[in-house]
Amino acid sequence: MKFYKKYMTQCLAALMCFSTLSSCDKDFLDKNPLNAISGATFWKTETDVTMALAGVYRTLQNGIYGHRKPFFDAYSDNAYDRHNYFGYQAVTLGVVNPSNVNSGLYNQPYAGIAACNYFLENVGSVAAVSQANKDLYSAEVRFLRAMYYFDLVQMFGGVVLYKVAPKTAEEAKIKQSTKEEVLAFVLEDLDYAISKLPATAYTGRVVKASAQFLKARVRLYQQNWAEAATITNEIINSKLFSIYQGGYANLFLTTTQQNNNEILFSTKYLAPNNPQGNEGMLVEIGWYGAIAPYQNLVDEYEMTNGKMISEAGSGYDAANPYTNRDPRLRMTIKAPGDPETTNFIHTDPLLTGFAQKKYMDLSKLPYDRTKIPVTDMNVVHMRYAEVLLAYAEAKNEVSGPDASIYDALNAIRTRTSVKLPAVDQTKYNTKESLREFIRHERRVELALEGHRYFDLKRWNAMASRLTAVKNPAGQTLVFGEKNNVLPFPQSEVDRNKSLTQNTGY
Repeated sequence: MKFYKKYMTQCLAALMCFSTLSSCDKDFLDKNPLNAISGATFWKTETDVTMALAGVYRTLQNGIYGHRKPFFDAYSDNAYDRHNYFGYQAVTLGVVNPSNVNSGLYNQPYAGIAACNYFLENVGSVAAVSQANKDLYSAEVRFLRAMYYFDLVQMFGGVVLYKVAPKTAEEAKIKQSTKEEVLAFVLEDLDYAISKLPATAYTGRVVKASAQFLKARVRLYQQNWAEAATITNEIINSKLFSIYQGGYANLFLTTTQQNNNEILFSTKYLAPNNPQGNEGMLVEIGWYGAIAPYQNLVDEYEMTNGKMISEAGSGYDAANPYTNRDPRLRMTIKAPGDPETTNFIHTDPLLTGFAQKKYMDLSKLPYDRTKIPVTDMNVVHMRYAEVLLAYAEAKNEVSGPDASIYDALNAIRTRTSVKLPAVDQTKYNTKESLREFIRHERRVELALEGHRYFDLKRWNAMASRLTAVKNPAGQTLVFGEKNNVLPFPQSEVDRNKSLTQNTGY
């Protein structure tokens, strides 16, 4: 398929597929657009523009931005992917090449970018829309474009940069930009978004804090600790977000996600007309047990007295290994002896003895394919707990331990449904020791949400952490230095002869 045809198909599909959504409230994301979009009549009214904007948001529901985002944890020391949806079984053994890297990791962000560029090139011509609204809508779309490009950089390094849509197939055949050039463009988009987005709580559309936090993530990736600390502190001081006290597990269930004061950005769904794609989380993760957490992750959870299980005085009992543990363990991972075990059954034996419980709506047990139409949990991309963790990490790197860092960590640990002891300031009182504790707390708090792979890479800790784990076949996991960047899919190299394959592939 010619690139230009593919590119425009992605643009139009992003708009057309939104016609399958239905209206269940007044939020524009849930409204039914017209049944067909005519190029001759579209881009005339504000309704056209908001429908197109909803179509751009719709690109988030695909693959790695939708219900399969947790599978990123299978490319780390957190979990194993039974069904190899993204090819992680091979890549965690060091078998990484242009033929086996999953093309979705590359194509899905670019499909989103195509829709973003299409919107940005047309919104300015709609006379019926005020300049203020054009700026707002453009800011939302530029945030999304920045997110897609940042994810591409984290996976592939320097990538092909389309600031506008290529007009011909030949214009599309360009070499990749450097990582630095792409990140500069990402920051440009984010600065624009921050300047135009509303400083309000998140209710389903991108807000200022969403863009601020994405910028903070970029700065963490670049190890620009000072700016990351400043940005996250601004979000904290805005008082618009807080740790949700209605139950840690409920952050990941449909009814308690709506207007949740901890969520900064998510991919939204709405059953029955817009459930998750494919078979959805309740079937793929809940029934099939596709994500199998490793014992290595289970062992990371503290005892309720705040001690690691290997510490003297922890009270850990190997005969009752899940007793008196950090409550987040049983809200994240299904372990042997869980009270739901009778109804929480799987199609096949669990490969590690554990299953993912985060995002699992236990009120819908037992799981089977009849649950596909009712699986509509929003996929959380950003939440306030991660803001606090990012602040703690960045501030510690800037100036070492201080009260604000301990306060940030303790706000997470003392959540109503968790209630762990405050951080031991006598033990974690140096930059180095506190760094390791922050990384520990981040792993536990964000487990099976799709962050661990990116964290380990930016910490340059992927190799050391993977070698501590064996997969269900007893093979030690492997991560080579060249795997810090993935190879471009061979189909892309074949299509674009100007694209240079990444080093080592």
